[in-house]
Amino acid sequence: MLIKSITRHAVALMALVAAGAAPAAAQTDFPTQPVTMVVPFAAGGSTDLVARIVAQRMSQELGQQVLVDNRGGAGGMLGATAVAQAQPDGYTILMGTIATHALSASLYANPPFDPVADFAPVAWLVTVPNVLTVNPQFPAQNVEELIALLKEKPGEYAYASSGNGTPLHLSGELFKSMAGVDIIHVPYQGSGPALVDVIGGAVPISFDNLPSSTEPIRSGQLRALAVTTKERAPNFPDIPTMEEAGVPGYETNSWNALFAPAGTPPEAIARLNEAANKAIQDPEVQKRLAEVGAQIVGSTPEELGEHVKTEVERWRPVVEASGARIE
Repeated sequence: MLIKSITRHAVALMALVAAGAAPAAAQTDFPTQPVTMVVPFAAGGSTDLVARIVAQRMSQELGQQVLVDNRGGAGGMLGATAVAQAQPDGYTILMGTIATHALSASLYANPPFDPVADFAPVAWLVTVPNVLTVNPQFPAQNVEELIALLKEKPGEYAYASSGNGTPLHLSGELFKSMAGVDIIHVPYQGSGPALVDVIGGAVPISFDNLPSSTEPIRSGQLRALAVTTKERAPNFPDIPTMEEAGVPGYETNSWNALFAPAGTPPEAIARLNEAANKAIQDPEVQKRLAEVGAQIVGSTPEELGEHVKTEVERWRPVVEASGARIE
C-alpha cells in the first residue's frame, strides 16, 4: 500500500512540476529574505539529515538561503511548538515528523499544539524505515537471540531513542509489548546523541531512523538486527524485517514533511511547496536520499493535510496498545 501511495504522489508531483506549479507561486515576491527551517531534534539525526539535503536545494529554487535551525527537546515538541507560535509569514517552517504530527495527539495528555489546526501543511517529502541495532560487542546476533536474552534478564538492558514521544520510542515500546520483554527506555534529544552512546557502549540497543544509522551500520559501528517496515530497505537488502526476524505483525515507519504556522499566506505556501517538490525531484537529491534509505513522496499541501489527519487516527490505537503515555 505504501508503494502504491508513493507512486500516486509521484505521478501527481511530476504533473505539478511539468505544469510549472501553482500560478500564485509565480506572482509573489516571496521570499525576500532567508527562510528558517526548524528541525525539532539535535544535529546528526535522520530528520536533520533530510532537512539539510532538502534545504540546500530549496535555497537554489527560492533564491534565498534556507537555514537549518536545530531545536531539540521533548521528542520534537519544543521545536514544533516554536514554529506553531511563530509569525505566520512563511519565513519560519518546520521539518515535521510522525512524532510531531501524528503521535503527539495520542501520546501527550495535554499536547502543546494541535497538529491539524495550528499548522499549514506545505509538502510531504519522504518516508523512512526505522531500524533496530545493537552495539557490535552485544552478544545478540539477531532478533531471536535478543528476545531470549531480554527474557533471561528482564529489566537489565536499555534501548536508546531520539526522545520521548518519537516514533523510535514507540517502536521500542511496541517491540516490548509484542515480544513480551522488559527493557528500559533511555530518551535523548535526537538520534545523534543517542547513537554516540550506543556506539560507545553506554546503552547497548537502539531504535533509530535508518538514514541516521546508515553510516554506522556500514562502518561496523552498529550491528543491524531488523528494519521495522513490512518490506526490506532497498539500500540494505540483507537486513530482515522485524516480522521476518520473529515478531509477527510488527510494523512502524517514519516520515518527514514541511509545515508552516497556521495563517501563513497561500502565496508563500505555494512557493515553498513548489521549491520543496522541485528539490526532491533533483537527481542528486534523490541519489543522496536513496543512499540513506529515504523514499521520495512529494505532495500538494492539501494531500499532506489529509495525510496528517489519517496518520493521527492510524496511530491512535497503536499508541494506546503500546501503553506509552507522556504526562
